[in-house]
Amino acid sequence: MALITNVSDYEELARQKLPKMVYDFYAGGAEDQWTLKENKEAFSKILFRPRVLIDVSHIDMSTSILGYKISMPIMVAPTALHKLAHQEGEVASAQATAAAGTIMTLSSWSSCSIEEVNSSAPGLRFFQLSVFKDRDIVQQLVRRAENAGYKAIAITVDAPRLGRREADVRNRFTLPENVALKCFEGLDLGKMDKTNASGLAAYVTSQIDSSLSWKDIKWLQMITWLPILVKGVITAEDARLAIECGVAGIIMSNHGGRQLDYLPATISCLEEVVREAKGRVPVFLDSGIRRGTDVFKALALGASGVFIGRPVLFALAVDGKAGVRNALRMLRDELEITMALRGCTSLKDITRDRVITESDMIRRCRL
Repeated sequence: MALITNVSDYEELARQKLPKMVYDFYAGGAEDQWTLKENKEAFSKILFRPRVLIDVSHIDMSTSILGYKISMPIMVAPTALHKLAHQEGEVASAQATAAAGTIMTLSSWSSCSIEEVNSSAPGLRFFQLSVFKDRDIVQQLVRRAENAGYKAIAITVDAPRLGRREADVRNRFTLPENVALKCFEGLDLGKMDKTNASGLAAYVTSQIDSSLSWKDIKWLQMITWLPILVKGVITAEDARLAIECGVAGIIMSNHGGRQLDYLPATISCLEEVVREAKGRVPVFLDSGIRRGTDVFKALALGASGVFIGRPVLFALAVDGKAGVRNALRMLRDELEITMALRGCTSLKDITRDRVITESDMIRRCRL
């Protein structure tokens, strides 16, 4: 195997290894894929203001999320169908995440069941919830997550329909015979048919409740005792509504550029949402993280932690559980080096004055 020095190396190796339909499903974005690219490129527009002559011989990256202690502010985002990448699927990802001492979020569209993942290894896990037209099915999924020991529900709020992912249309994406949506086994959700476009897109559209609104957040709170995070908020207006609904946290996400194209990068919207939150709930950042420096920038702009998605899938495809563990380790090591070179010995030292954004530079030029 080629020498892997950062998480992006896994993507090229995965491209070479995976069937084209699978790689495109994981890697692709909506329409022109502008947001997909911008999610990563926006980080390069944020620069550092380092401090020197500070004792950084001991660095503590641990943090607490919803009252649970984790080793670092890097968590695993919900992504679908890990068994397309590796035969052990989400079980391998969960085991690697637990070994890293952080949180994994299991997707509703998982290829391993809620219970199977939970029994694979001890660890902290959240459950990502898509809201279906049949609310009885939603209640069953929530109850199973509660019974299996998941610690929070992350409800996806930016996908009343799937974005137009043209690679999936061209590839006529559908599931191979040996991969299934295991969370739905035994539930009356119909079958995914082969179509002239994307079988998955047609199936999801037939099942997801496009009438989902803020009142349904209240309904969800009534049926579960688990804290609820909303995933897919990127504006101050929606952050305000989420907080008024009593959510436990906000996961800023544009679905990795897979839903509506020409949305701004989440990192570009972060300060707007953090200002609105005013510390009342934690704000997390998802979409575009590829480096420990990206993690540092997100924390400096007010995020309480970050979630990574595609790097986990590509590492899993290349080297299974060991690949995911290595990807998490590399990001952790990069964050530690970044903190040392910026004079930060704990996460509380990563403050706004440690970075310079494009807006900062424009204001300075006007002075």
